[in-house]
Amino acid sequence: MNISSAGEPGLLHRGGRWCALHARRVVAVWVLLLAGLALADHSWGGGFADSFSLPGTSAQRGADLLDAHGGAAGGAAAPIVIASGAGPVGEHRTALSAAVAGLGRLPEVVSVADPLTTPGALSADGATARITVRFARSPTGFDPAYLAGVDAAVAPLRAEHLTVEYGEPLGQLAAPRSADRVSEAVGLAVAVLVLLLGFGSVAATGLPLLTAVLGLAIGLSGLGLLAGRFDFGQAAPTLAAMMGLGVGVDYALFLATRHRALLAAGAEPAEAAGRTVATSGRAVLVAAATVAMALGGLYVCGVGFIATLGVAAGLSVLVAAAASVTLTPALLGLLGHRVDRWYVRRPVAEPTGDSDLWQRWAVRVSRRPWAFLTGGLLLLALLAVPAASLRLGHVDAGAQSAGRTDRRAYDLIAEGFGPGANGPVTVVVQLDSGRVADPQRRQELADSMRRELAAVPGVASVTPPAPSPDHVLLISTVTPGAAARDAATARLIRTLRDDTLPRALAGTGVTGYVTGPAAAGQTFTDTLAAGLPRTVAVVAAAAFLLLLTVFRSPLIALKAAVLNLFSIAAACGVVVAVFQWGWGGALLGVTEKVPVESYVPMMMFAIVFGLSMDYEVFLLSRVREAWLRLGDNHLAVATGLAATARVITCAALIMTSVFLAFLLSANVAVKMLALGLGVSVVIDATVVRLLLVPASMYLFGRANWWLPGWLDRLLPRLDPEGDDR
Repeated sequence: MNISSAGEPGLLHRGGRWCALHARRVVAVWVLLLAGLALADHSWGGGFADSFSLPGTSAQRGADLLDAHGGAAGGAAAPIVIASGAGPVGEHRTALSAAVAGLGRLPEVVSVADPLTTPGALSADGATARITVRFARSPTGFDPAYLAGVDAAVAPLRAEHLTVEYGEPLGQLAAPRSADRVSEAVGLAVAVLVLLLGFGSVAATGLPLLTAVLGLAIGLSGLGLLAGRFDFGQAAPTLAAMMGLGVGVDYALFLATRHRALLAAGAEPAEAAGRTVATSGRAVLVAAATVAMALGGLYVCGVGFIATLGVAAGLSVLVAAAASVTLTPALLGLLGHRVDRWYVRRPVAEPTGDSDLWQRWAVRVSRRPWAFLTGGLLLLALLAVPAASLRLGHVDAGAQSAGRTDRRAYDLIAEGFGPGANGPVTVVVQLDSGRVADPQRRQELADSMRRELAAVPGVASVTPPAPSPDHVLLISTVTPGAAARDAATARLIRTLRDDTLPRALAGTGVTGYVTGPAAAGQTFTDTLAAGLPRTVAVVAAAAFLLLLTVFRSPLIALKAAVLNLFSIAAACGVVVAVFQWGWGGALLGVTEKVPVESYVPMMMFAIVFGLSMDYEVFLLSRVREAWLRLGDNHLAVATGLAATARVITCAALIMTSVFLAFLLSANVAVKMLALGLGVSVVIDATVVRLLLVPASMYLFGRANWWLPGWLDRLLPRLDPEGDDR
């Protein structure tokens, strides 16, 4: 970091000064880096597709067996739903045959099931049919242009005025792709407005935006290049853009604000840049390290899909931090004293003086710290109440906008075949692993298995167990009576996996597995729920150690970790109230009550825990500077709060607008993350920063800065005390 002896410029100081003095070189390096990564991404970059592989689980083992032995039952399946407004679909036999043949000729297609010859593919009244198309890999990774071939294949059906809709995952290719770009544009527009109104200076507005956008473009290009070698989920680029843009503007803003204050105090531009990086830049690196460390903690959950989302978000944060501490001082060096030359109103930087609004607020809190601390904690507890009823699950196509083809296909299947038909469960029995060699004994096993499965409460129907083409497997489809996202279906899957199937196969020597998208989704949910406490413990402990090292105060580090847990619980409570309870969900384009997407709480925890530290680090860094200079705890808290008030408020408004703008996304899980992150930023910048942190620090007094001698000798010294003078 920035190890220095008293009075000597440290590494960060020297680095910031060098960037300001060699600004054109620094800018050129960043521009060349962007061009090189963009070209590499275009040439060798990959796509983004969800992969919920869970090695060793019943769902994964069953899926692997189907791929190896299941023939037409293997691969990734997607329904194409056909509905007739009048009369049975079977009357259009010629068009159906043409569509099945056309679909079978498409690339990546393994098999196509003709609904007229496939049991259970026609509804009871014959007005709805399902063509099950199996692909060599998940269609979510296909180019959206692939749908043009599908449209051409089903054109004979539409020519006869039949309704044709594409179920997920194929239908996801038709989801609007422009929403994320609109979200980014909205976030940038709000950032411009906030910066101009908050600081007045045109350069102070443009510089953080330029740094953030350049860093974001480099981060996304790097992510695309990594996607060519590793699997990343569909939400990865959106999450990276959300994080990169939000923290990128914030980090550059903190540096630009400190630099302008130093210029106003008489420092030369290069020296001001050096001191800015040594102080605010240090806080930026600590904040970015905390966010990246929290995201890295996702690896302990043991699910690769979640870990890669953390990598995507962490990469964008680290690039944003690197751009802030190198490109920002370079641009400030280029501008020199002209940084406030153009303005829309009188430029302002950091407030000073006892008459400042935030100084007066700090004094008010110091007079009644118990009242403000209690009030803030009660507010967070109230917001966190809904989190007690959190229910994890998978948000399927039934929660999407009614204008999407996968939602319309979902509704047609539910109307024609029952709600559970959108989440069937596949039961696979591996015959060659036991002693069932006689065909008669195999048939007896199949009959017994069907009876056991059909007798389970919540089962709507069970198909007769059928052998695979090589007679290695018995395959049966269980249709639940409830929708896939209902709690009843989750209980049914656990019952089939843990109780019914083992009992039905007891004494036979064969092994059974419960698989299919619904079962895989539930296994994924259960795995994440089991790993969440471990992730929380690791991330919280690591953040505590980092803050302890930086601020050299056990009490401050512990307080920050505890307050962040309160903040996360409150944000999670808001997400549960809106999406799971349905309080205002329709306003966000989610018309039904849905469970919280299984990976959202874990991602929210890692991101919010890291971001919560951002404002805490920026505030406490200034409080610590004042404490080292003044030696008065009350005055240090008031000074730090006043010095960071304007910049943290503007930064919070910008980050909140960036996050909430992603509520425009078509992905419901992204909406959940956007709302949770936006709410958490508001909580951190208001309740935590204005109430809980100052009130608790007033109550603790000089104990805030207590450090045992043995711990002082043990901890490395990262304090740039010689750089900020």
